[in-house]
Amino acid sequence: MTLMQTYAPAPVVFVRGEGSALFDADGRRYLDFVSGLAVTSLGHAHPEVALAIGEQAARLCHVSNLYSNALAPGVATTIDRLIGGGDDPAGGQVFFCNSGAEANECALKLARRWAGGGRHVVVSTLGSFHGRTLATLAATGQPAKHAPFEPLPEGFVHVPFDDLDAMDAVLDPARVAAVLVEPIQGEGGIVVPSSDYLSGLRRLCTERGVLLMCDEVQTGLGRTGRWFAFQSQPVLPDVVTMAKALGNGMPVGACWASAEVAAAFGPGDHATTFGGQPLAMAAARTTLAVMAREDVPVRARRAGARLRAGLGALPGVVGVRGEGLLLAAQLRAPVAADASNAALALGLLVNAVRPDSLRLAPSLLVDDAVIDEALALLGRALATVLGDAPRAAREAAT
Repeated sequence: MTLMQTYAPAPVVFVRGEGSALFDADGRRYLDFVSGLAVTSLGHAHPEVALAIGEQAARLCHVSNLYSNALAPGVATTIDRLIGGGDDPAGGQVFFCNSGAEANECALKLARRWAGGGRHVVVSTLGSFHGRTLATLAATGQPAKHAPFEPLPEGFVHVPFDDLDAMDAVLDPARVAAVLVEPIQGEGGIVVPSSDYLSGLRRLCTERGVLLMCDEVQTGLGRTGRWFAFQSQPVLPDVVTMAKALGNGMPVGACWASAEVAAAFGPGDHATTFGGQPLAMAAARTTLAVMAREDVPVRARRAGARLRAGLGALPGVVGVRGEGLLLAAQLRAPVAADASNAALALGLLVNAVRPDSLRLAPSLLVDDAVIDEALALLGRALATVLGDAPRAAREAAT
């Protein structure tokens, strides 16, 4: 084996995808309700995105950051308008990179550059996930992930999620540069905060002269039923990071910041060789155009309501968390890993985000028939692992 063993052994090898379906080397079909961890939001091999990538690859893939290209400014303008809300620009600027971790790394550096002096602390929340570079890992509020790599970079403080009093207590304007928060925690288990949490954070950050930075890497671009999850409340962050869905499978990330904050960066302060290159920008431009035409926030709300109702009716599901098409089914017992494996055996991809919770993040273009088929498969899987299925059905599932 010549690959580093950073992942568990893969249970299946996929060779082709189409819409909400994946196919293995034997031609077996699987329904994909993981979407590459919320990446392929338009489904696999979307014909318009595939065509755009192919045509751009035949024309020009890369020129580096020493030169400009014709695509990046337009993609940045579209992102700025979506953050502002539809056709209204937010008045910000965009740095393009290759992943969510890199987008958050940019945000962290920007916060320190903007604050200057001794103000360098970034406050994030317990249960959060912001990436696996050393700095974004330090920002991630999961101590178990820190231990193998300590000492991590200093300057990070973690407080409980959805706790404004705890945040208030640590926002020392003499030390803190920024707050980094997920509007909905993804890897933490699809945790939705109280309805006043983001507006409370905005108020605290404004009062203390601290940046509010929203990590929308998983929640951004329509998945929660809005273009960005922070838009559930009347707030505008100072910095917004995104990736995953932006290229529908092509690696691309972005860090948006208000013009005033973005001005803290000067030439040479931050860079990446591949960021904003023509091939990635062609994928992002077409992905965003399809998303707008299909009005994916509206589709996510409608399809999410159907999926939520169906999940709530399944055996062993005691609750459903999330918004739009980013949902977690909480199980009555800590059997999520077994349920995920049983679902895979039946031809459905879901993943366990907690011992008692399954995450579902299908394509934003998923149709009702696929949702109903996935619910039927998941119901069979849950009945099997929870012992609610007849013996013959349990044996058939294995």
